[in-house]
Parts: sequence; C-alpha cells; structure tokens
Amino acid sequence: MNKHGRPGRTGRPPRGGRPVPGNPRKLGRGLISTEPRINDRIRVPEVRLVGPNGEQVGIVSVQDALRLAQESDLDLVEVAPTARPPVAKLMDYGKFKYESAVKARESRKNQSNTIIKEIKLRPKIDPHDYETKKGHVVRFLKSGDKVKVTIMFRGREQSRPELGRRLLARLAQDVQDLGTVESQPKQDGRNMVMVIGPHKRRSEHKAEARAAAGDKTRRDERDQA
Repeated sequence: MNKHGRPGRTGRPPRGGRPVPGNPRKLGRGLISTEPRINDRIRVPEVRLVGPNGEQVGIVSVQDALRLAQESDLDLVEVAPTARPPVAKLMDYGKFKYESAVKARESRKNQSNTIIKEIKLRPKIDPHDYETKKGHVVRFLKSGDKVKVTIMFRGREQSRPELGRRLLARLAQDVQDLGTVESQPKQDGRNMVMVIGPHKRRSEHKAEARAAAGDKTRRDERDQA
C-alpha cells in the first residue's frame, strides 16, 4: 500500500498473455516486445536514478528506488538498460505512453499530409509551355504540396547543364512567394532535379479554404436577405 491507500505499482504481468514490459519475447510472426522494464521487473542491484523533473538523484539501490516510486505514486522505468549502472527514471508510465502515442499519431498525420508532385521540363522549353508548367507548380504549392521539378536533357543538351540550372533558378524566383527551394538542383543521370516546398502546410491551406468558404456563405446569406 502507498501513502494514498492504493496498492503500489508492482509491474505485475498484464493479463491476456501479453509480453511483460521489459521482458522481450517473441510475439506473433517473430515480433519482439521493446517495452522498457518497469518497477519490480527491473532485476539489477542498483540504478542511476533520475527524478520526475529530470533531476539527478544519483546511484541508489533498486529497492530504494522502488520505495521512492511508491511514495511518489509513480513508476520506476528503466530508460537506459545498457548503461553501467542502468538509468531509471521516476514517471507516470501510463501517462508517458499515452503522450508518446499522441505524438506518434501527430507525426504520422503530418507525414501523410505531405505529398510530392512532379513537374517535368525541357531545358529549351518555349515561353507558353513554361507558363503552363509554372501554373501547375503554383497550384501545387497553394495546396500545400511539395513539388519535384525535373529537367530532362536529351542528346547534346547533356553537355550544357547550365541551361537546366538557369531554368530552375528562374522558376524558383517566380514562385518564391509561395515556396522555397528545399533541395538544390543536382544532376541525376540525364535529369536535373530540384524540390520546392510550400511555405504553408496542407492543414493551413485547408483551414484557409474553409474560412473562405464560410465567408462566401455568409455573404450569400446577406445578399439573399
């Protein structure tokens, strides 16, 4: 029992046959648990203890560390098992896992929202075609997408890479209000590639589009009234 009258966290094996945290074993299809050891699953004589706010407590016996964890109603989590001695930290492990999962979801969400479009140009493109291609780049950047611009060289054009660099520099200058060069022009076989990223993310563009749609709806309602 801890000071709050509740049983201390002892790191008992979870029900349902799940692997014990910190005790890696094979799961289905050869997967291995990577959960850290917590509480009485830490089987070393002493640990280098870190407090809940990152303060260095020092090297203490694992029994003393577990006692401090129970008194604080926290978990003792082994965060660096290969150190000598292992490093353990006092924390609310359930809260830590929840916050980590939220951050991972947000990271995956941001990654999935990043789309790379591709535009292909010839080094001696005519003005009309250039304006058309530039319009596509502008549209993609306004939607929050990255653009991979590829200059395709053929025959003797390969001996004049400066034509591609000048064209890419011109395009980057023309769309600088919407995006910036994330990957400088580089030769890739017969092609030269540059990546332009938008100043705003897709989520920001979508929010602006929704706001604009809402303003239009309100204007229409006023006009009808």
